[in-house]
Amino acid sequence: MNDPLRVVVVADTHLKRAWPNRTLPDAAVELLRTADVVLHAGDITQAEHLEAIAAAADAPVHAVLGNNDPELAGDLPETLELELGGVRVGMIHDSGPTRGREQRLHERFPTCAVAIFGHSHVPWNAPGIDGQLLFNPGSPTERRQQPHRTVGVLELADGRITAARIEVV
Repeated sequence: MNDPLRVVVVADTHLKRAWPNRTLPDAAVELLRTADVVLHAGDITQAEHLEAIAAAADAPVHAVLGNNDPELAGDLPETLELELGGVRVGMIHDSGPTRGREQRLHERFPTCAVAIFGHSHVPWNAPGIDGQLLFNPGSPTERRQQPHRTVGVLELADGRITAARIEVV
């Protein structure tokens, strides 16, 4: 078995020039430093914040457009599909309401083993249809009604998901 590819997944960072005191928690930055690849499921707000995440991780970053990303419209796709560690991964910011989510994500990403989404700030790590993993990392900056700020970590190797967890930051 090959060493797993470590994918750090973030969403809803909501870092803004207008809020210079808002930063990623140190624990989130430490997790980024362990990444082989970073996935950002939207609501980045400005390009410089995506660049800062890439610099902290010193790893490739793939991102999708969120509803709070008007400055990035045209630069980021609304959905993304890629292969990491032999695993097909699909990503979108807003997966819609909880009811029917499994079906919508399976229809949107039928060949993907993992469907990553954000928007709700609610961490989600659960099976969907036909074994597809539905994964929302929550938010490292705005927990809203959640008990903690969170980031996701996936480990992928030899075409399999070897670990999927939500980390408190």
